[in-house]
Amino acid sequence: MNQPKKPTSFNRRDFIKTTSLAATAVAFGVPTLLRAQNLNSKLNIAAIGAGGKGSSDTDCCNTENIVALCDVDPSHCAGQLKKYPDAKFYQDFRKMFDEVGKGIDAVHVSTPDHFHAIAASAAIHLGKHVYCQKPLTQTIYEARYLRNKAHEKGIITQMGNQGSAADGLRRAVEVIQGGVIGQVSQVHVWTNRPIWPQGIGRPDGSDPVPDTLNWDIWLGPAPVRPYKSGVYNPFNWRGWQDFGTGALGDMACHTVNMPFRALNLGYPTEIEATPFGVMNKETYPIGSKIRFEFPARKTSLPAAHPSFFHRHDTLEQSACTLWWYDGGQPLADDPSKHDASNKPPTDITGDIIALLGEMPGSGCLLIGTKGQIFSPDDYGEQFFVKLNDDKKFINYRKHPALTSIVESIPRNPFKGDNDRRHHQEWLAAIKANKPEDCYSRFDVGAKLAEIMLLGCVSLRAGTKIEWDGPNMVATNAPQAAQFVKRANRDGWTLS
Repeated sequence: MNQPKKPTSFNRRDFIKTTSLAATAVAFGVPTLLRAQNLNSKLNIAAIGAGGKGSSDTDCCNTENIVALCDVDPSHCAGQLKKYPDAKFYQDFRKMFDEVGKGIDAVHVSTPDHFHAIAASAAIHLGKHVYCQKPLTQTIYEARYLRNKAHEKGIITQMGNQGSAADGLRRAVEVIQGGVIGQVSQVHVWTNRPIWPQGIGRPDGSDPVPDTLNWDIWLGPAPVRPYKSGVYNPFNWRGWQDFGTGALGDMACHTVNMPFRALNLGYPTEIEATPFGVMNKETYPIGSKIRFEFPARKTSLPAAHPSFFHRHDTLEQSACTLWWYDGGQPLADDPSKHDASNKPPTDITGDIIALLGEMPGSGCLLIGTKGQIFSPDDYGEQFFVKLNDDKKFINYRKHPALTSIVESIPRNPFKGDNDRRHHQEWLAAIKANKPEDCYSRFDVGAKLAEIMLLGCVSLRAGTKIEWDGPNMVATNAPQAAQFVKRANRDGWTLS
């Protein structure tokens, strides 16, 4: 397997090469290198996957020039075609890059999971800045590949887990790293997903492909299969192993985002998944409980009050177990749906029920030596603190123990909802040529995606995984390799 590449230093030869490229860009009218130098200029944005989530992703970039919309089905993005009449439309992103690629500065990718890496790597290869929806990629190999490719090309990236823009999430990271709840040994994360059919087999037969849909491009790198109306697209693809990543891919990059950052979670050493109901080779199960084991970690963090001699603090964090819960037991009258029963043990959720009056459908609970932090939403934006001497959970804005924790993480300065703010952070970073300003850049997002995708690998391999993270190898389960790196269909390779 490929090893992650180390960022290279920027020397005089690199400087001469860069200035030469900039001169060439002036001569041939290529805007990409120059736009980042002008904070007031507008970027030329292209959308790959313009319908569905791609519609809101495009709208979040409407401060710029929307120059191209690409979707395998124009009927799926008819509203966007009317909203952006000057944008050129394509069904094939490769043709889009061939025809208007020189005039594109940045791309957002909002396709089904199996297509993310194909489209994003092509854009990165051409030097385009990329915003890619969560879970970033369908496989661990692809996540590592995009992360390295972005480093190599020096482009600005952002993964689409918009909770990263929230002030509350960033405050939770500061509070946990400030030691308010002590050393964290347990994390419990649960979700109401899946809300689409899972635990089912492939249907027989085929249906006529709609005249507007290019089914071959929709399949992309996945094996060819017959089209079935309403089974795979435009939404239910999430549950199918060839196209999606199940409940983990849909929600873990949101709900695990806060503890992942706060605890500096790196490669887990052991992952064990227990499926509920049927686990077959077509769809993910209707529910799963997954255990991730993380070793003790030492992390260098920016000091709260840096001086000339002291600019970083070393944070030591204990070994930690993260538990993931999705779905529940299959319903007797419809095994493709669940009873939402899969939640953390009741002996640790009593204070949550006392706070809210019921157990929420999704949430995150961190248990430390000095107390607990609970977030009741999918994004970690709101959270409550209960120290060992507290009688109940208290909103983080009102807990006196948090007043001594200084604000050390820059806040997202943009207006609007978190989705828009997350996009605007990416656009501003492009114009300033500052990749570090993107809080969910691929350096961060790819690591989170790799961790969560290991749950999918354990489910599909049917066994506990002992994981060698740097080499992307399940040392105890060679059958897992096919799920770590997918064999793409001929003609569909990473760029």
